Amino acid sequence: MTVPQPAPDDRPEPSPTGEGPPDGGTPGQRTDWRREIADGVRVALPLAVASGLVLGLLWLWLAPRVPLVSDGRSVLLANSEGQQAIAADGTFLLLGLAIGAVAGGVVFALRRTGGVALVLGLAAGALAGSWLAWQLGMWLGPTDDVAAAARDAGVDNVFDAPLRIGAKGVIFGLPAAAVGVHLLCQAVLGPRDPEPVPVELPQWRE
Repeated sequence: MTVPQPAPDDRPEPSPTGEGPPDGGTPGQRTDWRREIADGVRVALPLAVASGLVLGLLWLWLAPRVPLVSDGRSVLLANSEGQQAIAADGTFLLLGLAIGAVAGGVVFALRRTGGVALVLGLAAGALAGSWLAWQLGMWLGPTDDVAAAARDAGVDNVFDAPLRIGAKGVIFGLPAAAVGVHLLCQAVLGPRDPEPVPVELPQWRE
């Protein structure tokens, strides 16, 4: 009777240095961090410029103005019970959420493979775009020199206050929506990891 012999082991030989393949991949497979960082930058820069311009111009166009009036000695709110300042913050937040959601979906459609660097580039670009939109809206909006605007308007004449953001947290609406929508698309529609190969038990011969 022949002695039972186990089937040959197909597992890969350990590397001479004693290090296994990184992340369970094949031996010699390493993450190209320079390429990952370059991908993140290629996403961040266009997103910052495009979202900043679109959000800034839309905010300038749609945000309500805060009316001021001068009595000749001081500048006062034309309507002390007005909510225009809060509405300007809310307009920036809602526009940022909408634009961020679109940006996250577009980035996913263009780069379905995802990756940490891609998500970080998306978040950084969206945050930079939100900041640029804030600065652009203030720059193109009513003048910062309230005293000069009051003199130009005259006594008891209403003029617009500078466009401002009171609650600074609204600038995070754009990056939050962009990253959230991208991760949601990645979880629902993104590529799946391959199914694990079933382990084959040794076959014994008699």
